[in-house]
Amino acid sequence: MIKIGVLSLQGGVAEHLKLLEEIPGVTPLAVKKKEEFEGLDGLILPGGESTTIGKLLNIFELKEIIIKKANSGFPIWGTCAGMILLAKDIEEQEDSHLNLMDITVKRNAYGNQLDSFKTTEVIPKISDKKVPLTFIRAPFITNVGSEVETLLQLEGKIVAAEQDNLLVTSFHPELDQDLTVHQYFITKASKQNLELAN
Repeated sequence: MIKIGVLSLQGGVAEHLKLLEEIPGVTPLAVKKKEEFEGLDGLILPGGESTTIGKLLNIFELKEIIIKKANSGFPIWGTCAGMILLAKDIEEQEDSHLNLMDITVKRNAYGNQLDSFKTTEVIPKISDKKVPLTFIRAPFITNVGSEVETLLQLEGKIVAAEQDNLLVTSFHPELDQDLTVHQYFITKASKQNLELAN
C-alpha cells in the first residue's frame, strides 16, 4: 500500500483525496502536522491561495520538513498554487515560498475566475491519450532551469514540468473525473521510493 499525503492547510484538498481513494493500492492522507509526514511515499500540494498556504506553512512550521524531504528525493506534486509554492522564482514578487524547483512562475497568468477554461491535451510522458485540463486563475511557467523537463506547453506557455522528484501542473486534475495524472504521480512515487530504499 502506497501512502500519499495531501497538504491540508487550504485549497482543493478533498478533491485530491477523493480521486486518490479511487486508485487501488493507494492510501490518501490529509496532512497538516509534522508527525503526519512519517511513512508517506509522496505529497501533493493542492490548488488554492498560494499566499495563504505559504503563510500557513510558516504558522504550522512545515516548511523545513517539506524542504528536507524534497532534498532527500521525496516525491512532491504541486497543482496550480502548489506550483507557485515549489517555484524558486515568482514574477513580480521578491520572495518565494519553498524555493525548491528551478522554475519562474507567473501568478494568475490566465486572468481571474471568469477567465477559467477547460481543454484536453496529450501529455506524452504521462499518457498517449488526451487528458482533460481545467485552468482556474492558473499560473504558468515563464522560465525553466537546465534540470527541468517541460511536459506540456499550451500555446507556447509551459503548464506542466518535472525536475527529478518534483512535478508541477498549472491545471487542476483533481477537478476532473480522470485519474491519469494522479496515477502518473503514484507510479513516480513508487519508483523513487524503491530507489531510495535501495
